[in-house]
Amino acid sequence: MSSFMSFNRTMWAKLRNAVPMTLSESHVKELQGVNENLTVKETVEIYLPLSRLLNLYVVARQSRDSILQNFLGNNKSVAPFIVGIAGSVAVGKSTTARILRALLSRWENHPKVELVTTDGFLYPQKILNERCLMKRKGFPESYDMRRLIQFIYDIKACKPNIEVPVYSHVAYDITSEIKVVNRPDILIIEGLNVLQTSTELTHRVSIADFLDFSLYVDADTKIIEKWYVERFLKFRYGAFTEPGSYFSHYTQLSEKLAVKKAKSIWKSINGVNLEKNILPSKDKAQLILKKGNNHTVEEVLLRR
Repeated sequence: MSSFMSFNRTMWAKLRNAVPMTLSESHVKELQGVNENLTVKETVEIYLPLSRLLNLYVVARQSRDSILQNFLGNNKSVAPFIVGIAGSVAVGKSTTARILRALLSRWENHPKVELVTTDGFLYPQKILNERCLMKRKGFPESYDMRRLIQFIYDIKACKPNIEVPVYSHVAYDITSEIKVVNRPDILIIEGLNVLQTSTELTHRVSIADFLDFSLYVDADTKIIEKWYVERFLKFRYGAFTEPGSYFSHYTQLSEKLAVKKAKSIWKSINGVNLEKNILPSKDKAQLILKKGNNHTVEEVLLRR
């Protein structure tokens, strides 16, 4: 990690530089994940300094683009600033994405912030079944990379009203719903594969090629596995009970069997994907949020 500067919580919190807290406690609670305990303190000490850093990057990019457009005599729209967020299943990257979207949208020079997850670009369940990939969901080959890269390309080209497929974690499949993204100031794209490089010859272009800033949410693998199991147990009384849930059969398991099943899924699927595909992409990030056992960020690593 010699290419990164390391900050403990106290050091990082000081970089907030008096940026005001614009979210209420209730709003913060709404943004947290199923198995997390996001606090106002965490938001103030970790995410406000991060939003300030990102704001500075956005302002610099906007200024540079304005100079270029002025030089060329153009009056074109400035391309959205794209932030990529990567990390393992159950590590809390979705919460990070939501809290950053809320904070960044409160800066007056970039109020329009959109959030898209790469889950929407997974192949539909029908195709995954045809290709025997259901147990490889989340692995690189389970994504429609052509469509995902085209979406990001269209975003950078400032195309209006881009349609994005929507994924349901309840149905465990792509839905008929469509999300429309219309020229945001900032696009946050979050997913397992955000920093991965495709090894397929047809996918020479990667998501990372389009990112203006990238961050990786990190924790010890054993800790993430524990969080995954805890989240699985909570889903038994939540998402798994919803009408149409793909995993409704898990609600019938005893807690002991549910723990056993969750550990089995982790060992055969999510843990393998983390070690083989996700973790190797960590060092490509410009910033790493290192979490401890209680879900709080203990260290921030910023690329020099």
